[in-house]
Amino acid sequence: MNRKVTVVGGAGNVGATVARAVAQKELADVVVVDIADTKAAGVALDIFQSCAIEGSAARVMGVGTKDFSESANSDVVVITSGMPRKPGMSRDDLLNVNYKIMQEVTSEVVKHSPNCIIVPVANPLDAMSQAVYRISGFPRERVLGMAGVLDSARMRTFIAMELNVSVSNVSAFVLGGHGDTMVPLPRLSTVAGIPITELLPADRIKAICDRTANGGAEITKLVGTSAWYAPGASAADMVEAILKDQKRIMPCSVFLEGEYGISGLFVGVPVKIGARGMEQIIEVKLTSDESAALQKSAGAVKELVDVIKV
Repeated sequence: MNRKVTVVGGAGNVGATVARAVAQKELADVVVVDIADTKAAGVALDIFQSCAIEGSAARVMGVGTKDFSESANSDVVVITSGMPRKPGMSRDDLLNVNYKIMQEVTSEVVKHSPNCIIVPVANPLDAMSQAVYRISGFPRERVLGMAGVLDSARMRTFIAMELNVSVSNVSAFVLGGHGDTMVPLPRLSTVAGIPITELLPADRIKAICDRTANGGAEITKLVGTSAWYAPGASAADMVEAILKDQKRIMPCSVFLEGEYGISGLFVGVPVKIGARGMEQIIEVKLTSDESAALQKSAGAVKELVDVIKV
């Protein structure tokens, strides 16, 4: 294969899930890069061997962070690196630690793959995406934060569970930052084209929206660590849309320049994704309440961005 996807932090749960999905779907050859170099090599070999079973001709290799040259000329680079918050660590501490990681990783990505599209996955997502954007110097079309695909998948799942219908019939609409201030939009979320506002009472809709906003925390409480299957699948879905030039409308965290009345921040909005990355931002007319909620969410992102001064 001649297409290449690099997953930075690829030996971790999320990164390995991304790498496995990309390889087994035969979207591209995959380079797994991780500070744990021997683990990266092992994870890559395991995934490579699974390709023989899945019938994929994708090649997979794993290297340490000192071997970024193996990632050269990647079409897409997914950054899953980052430290989870530990007991006693403040939000500012976490931000600054992960910002330093983004600085180190992004400089290597730009050096070796100056024409790639970057998909940040590390948390806090919107702030880390903005950091990658500023450090890389890439046009905004080529930095797409993975957030809304995951958030909308969670909302779709909860709607399907509530109504006992196939999730394939469900479409969910989520705006805003990737956190508890995200803005699920029930009036634009549908089941077979029918708005859920016509299918569910207000209290059940509110419960679904609240559960969506706290979807990550729910998994962490149950498992003891962050989720990885759904986040990894979400990032791989974005990679597929890019490599196949699908022109799919997907919710992503992108740098806004006046859209939705927001400027200078990464915030989740619907985006047309194709070979050039972000090809169009889709603006929908919001109610006054929805607009106020989105502005509040953007304000929460700005607080994080201001800490790391990006």
